[in-house]
Amino acid sequence: MADVQTGFGSFVSFYLADQGWSEENVGFVLTAGGLSGVVGQIPGGALVDAMRRKRLLIAAGTLMIAASAVLLALSHDFPAVFAAEVLHGATGAIIGPAIAAVSLGLVGRRAMSGRIGRNQRFDAAGNALTAASLGVIGNYVSKSAIFFAVAAMALPTLAALGRIRPREIAYGRARNAAGRHEPGDLQRIFDLLKNRPLLIFAAAAVLYRFADASMLPLVSESLGSGRERHAALIMAAIIVVPQIIVAIAAPWVSHYAEQWGRKPVLLIGFGLEPLRGILFASSASWYSVVAVQILDGITGAIITVMTVLVMTDLTTGTGRFNLARGVVGTCTGIAAAVSTTATGVIAAGFGRPASFLTAAGVAALAVLLLWLYLPESRPKEYLD
Repeated sequence: MADVQTGFGSFVSFYLADQGWSEENVGFVLTAGGLSGVVGQIPGGALVDAMRRKRLLIAAGTLMIAASAVLLALSHDFPAVFAAEVLHGATGAIIGPAIAAVSLGLVGRRAMSGRIGRNQRFDAAGNALTAASLGVIGNYVSKSAIFFAVAAMALPTLAALGRIRPREIAYGRARNAAGRHEPGDLQRIFDLLKNRPLLIFAAAAVLYRFADASMLPLVSESLGSGRERHAALIMAAIIVVPQIIVAIAAPWVSHYAEQWGRKPVLLIGFGLEPLRGILFASSASWYSVVAVQILDGITGAIITVMTVLVMTDLTTGTGRFNLARGVVGTCTGIAAAVSTTATGVIAAGFGRPASFLTAAGVAALAVLLLWLYLPESRPKEYLD
């Protein structure tokens, strides 16, 4: 799945900037894609909780991504790009929750930390290898060939998905309910709004996502519009470097989350984001930008692993794991969608350094919120 997803995001910004798109228009289509994902997050999470055939959901999302990649490859006109981004954004409401649910259903809470760390290692390795390959394809073949390659990668993804045994995915456990196969008493949806730690974590995640979502697109737009020599290779390096760090660090994150607790590890991950924004604002060369991406790798490893673990902790026994993730995903998706447009406007009016500094300030607020109000969520004893 990482192979299929890698061709979007930064490569889309780079591709459109290379085609002469303005920063405002790039921000607009990225916002449209983000909003399509936001609309489906809550019903998508509820669907993943309710549906037993979770592999089917992942397969459907994979085919949707392949279709949007082909659409991007065939045309860079505004209607086609807009439709491709909306189609791709809608997959986020299905694939992420379904993969997390399958993982929880296979191993349970006791082994979830190690499982998510390993998931993230494979995800990062896929991102790194594929980004490097797509960079070579974009540089020596054509920019549009990037998206044909992405669509082709859906086939091995579906083959791997077919190797998972459906009978080994415990239905109740996959939605974090009390029962392993059949869920017991399920918490009412509105009871989630009374979960104070969940609300605090959601607010911090929104602030972080607003800060993080626009940083790499801003960098990639600058690279694409600058007509740098070997720009596709540089773009690939910007993506590959943090993914290598994530592949190395993710299992360690899950290990120390059990040893130290969730909150200390979260504070480290969130705390690096303001520094990253400041360094991007002051970076003058592409070599320094690639170096700054090492921080993105550390932050990405921590935030991705810890978000799943904290959400699992805070929804234990409710049977609403995927729905709660959908609610938080909706909030962070709105933040990401607004971020790309807002920072695009700021960059157009005041320059890219001002956009990076704005993002750094928002990330600092997220750190403060976690430090002051989020309690430790690691359980003293796992019940499964």
